[in-house]
Amino acid sequence: MVVLDSAFELTRPLRRRVLRVAPMLGPAFVAAVAYADPGNFATNFTGGAAFGYQLAWVVVAANLMAMLVQSLSAKLGLVTGRDLPQLCRERLPRRLTAGLWVQAELVAMATDLAEIVGGALALKLLFGLPLPVGGLITCVVAFGVLHLHERGVRRFEAAIAGLLGVILLGFLYDLSRAGVDPAGLAGGLAPSLPGGDGLLLATGILGATVMPHVIYLHSALTTSRAAEPDRRLALRCQRADTVLALGAAGLVNLAMLVLAARVFGGGARPGAGSLEGIHAGLGVALDRYAALAFALALLASGFASSSVGTYAGQVVMRGCLDRRIPLALRRTLTMAPALAILATGIDPTAALVWSQVVLSFGVPFALVPLIWLTRRRDVLGEHANHPATTAAAVASAGLIIMLNVFLVLHAVGVLS
Repeated sequence: MVVLDSAFELTRPLRRRVLRVAPMLGPAFVAAVAYADPGNFATNFTGGAAFGYQLAWVVVAANLMAMLVQSLSAKLGLVTGRDLPQLCRERLPRRLTAGLWVQAELVAMATDLAEIVGGALALKLLFGLPLPVGGLITCVVAFGVLHLHERGVRRFEAAIAGLLGVILLGFLYDLSRAGVDPAGLAGGLAPSLPGGDGLLLATGILGATVMPHVIYLHSALTTSRAAEPDRRLALRCQRADTVLALGAAGLVNLAMLVLAARVFGGGARPGAGSLEGIHAGLGVALDRYAALAFALALLASGFASSSVGTYAGQVVMRGCLDRRIPLALRRTLTMAPALAILATGIDPTAALVWSQVVLSFGVPFALVPLIWLTRRRDVLGEHANHPATTAAAVASAGLIIMLNVFLVLHAVGVLS
């Protein structure tokens, strides 16, 4: 009994610290969903099928850049108690802020397009539902998840983290069935570019890494932790939150590429060019449970990322214009283009690709103000970026913007 009492006393400081730190975690898991959305599925599977493990280093590099960008966004909201759109409205000309809002709304529609199409495809694979019906169900479920935010931000964060966990577990199961070639994966972590479409695919993975809507959103989510009196502890917790959440998303993306390399690599099995083909190929190469895990991961991705996209749109409108509209109306406006595309019978995988092109236009409008604000001492005081951090952020932003320009030009046929 004395031993148990002594053990309890020894663990009490640890338990107190856990109870203090735990409420600060969560915002990054909401942001991380955007890095495992349906738009990532096709890109990673195509890369793995075409070039095996050779682009694994690209996935890792993209994830590291995402961690840097999201940590800056989290810091901005935590230190100032205001989100990125609000600070843009306070410190930028009114017309420029209005322009930021307009492009952000277009990004929100493109985001919803990718997420709703992904959810609709998952419901078709699981239950054979027509795409328009699946799209409508995705919208309704995503709105239900988003409604949790009105009952407490932590409930919303927990729900999104749970859906991210479903995605991760789905791909870990498939990977356990397919196996991994350790030597091949280790070789793929050494930077190199294969011939053919290797540059284009690497550009797609890197260039579509940073999602503009979650840069805005992450800063808004951390404002709820701004009242924490120990600012340095809060910042350490947010950095840990970002590493854990983005690490999970990076593991999902790497698992996609490795799974594609094992199942579809070298043209051994056709179908990696579409989500339906990937689902069918997994069922044939592994088993029906592997195909089921893929479809469930895609469904969780569609539900989670769609609700996150809608919430991000609300944050941007409130910040840039100091106005808000009912979430039901916003949900209706942003989902309309996606449902229209599904109803017209346009190839859903092609729609996913083009949605990523539209998202590319929004990247500079989120990245540039973020770096400009986080380097300023009159905004963040002693927590302003170290010059080395700013240099790394500028280099990452320049690379991402350049690659997105390349993607857009290639998509419209200027580059071949």
